[in-house]
Amino acid sequence: MSLSEVQIDRYSRQILLPEVGGLGQEKILAGKVLVVGAGGLGCPAGLYLAAAGVGTLGIMDPDVVDISNLQRQVAHATPDIGRAKVDSASEKYRAMNPDVQIRVYRERLSAANAPTILRAYDFVIDATDNFAAKFLVADACHFAGKPYAHAGILRWNGQLMTVRPGATACYRCVFREPPPPSATLSCAQAGILGALAGVMGTLQATEAIKFLLGSGELLTNRMLVYDALRANFRTVVLQRHPLCPLCGETPSITTLAAESFLDN
Repeated sequence: MSLSEVQIDRYSRQILLPEVGGLGQEKILAGKVLVVGAGGLGCPAGLYLAAAGVGTLGIMDPDVVDISNLQRQVAHATPDIGRAKVDSASEKYRAMNPDVQIRVYRERLSAANAPTILRAYDFVIDATDNFAAKFLVADACHFAGKPYAHAGILRWNGQLMTVRPGATACYRCVFREPPPPSATLSCAQAGILGALAGVMGTLQATEAIKFLLGSGELLTNRMLVYDALRANFRTVVLQRHPLCPLCGETPSITTLAAESFLDN
């Protein structure tokens, strides 16, 4: 692949980076990233991936745009209320960058569809907002051997980690199983700062781009924790757990069987 003059102009500020250059931009244009969830995390992630020139961008979400989404889901606008989120988001991404091939999946990630869909991608962004979905993404990526960036947000707080299955600590090394629904609060119950979603989703996009480039250090075996109210970032060191039910020495989860839903 060689860059056209238009592409050189479009990506010029990115190409100037020593870690990118022309060859790196070609890698990005050849890359394939799946964003599971077109909500608070997925919208900024998708916008920046499209702007960067990721060649194939998958968007998965079964939901429609609601007025309460607009405070944080920046790929949707007031006229999009009632539209499928994947249609609204894909329209914005195509307008952002015609270089990008957009694939839309207006469906829930499930044990049935995950193996086929994930097979087509290099990297996955977990932009879901409930524990059941996050565990399913983690399990599905593990069995598909796909690296992924997890992020979670609530109120003023966010967390982020990247996983390379079989090589680094996984989501279940940190969180063994979903908590009971009665023990957790959703954004609709607890609230969320919209700009926080933008910060964490943008960081997820950054992890995907670094992976495609093969440059820098991914956020593996570490969790980045952000307290927006106190303007504080801290990093928690992680290790693969030998008793992890998914990637441990004697795993108890040996097949992808969990179902999930998205509620962005």
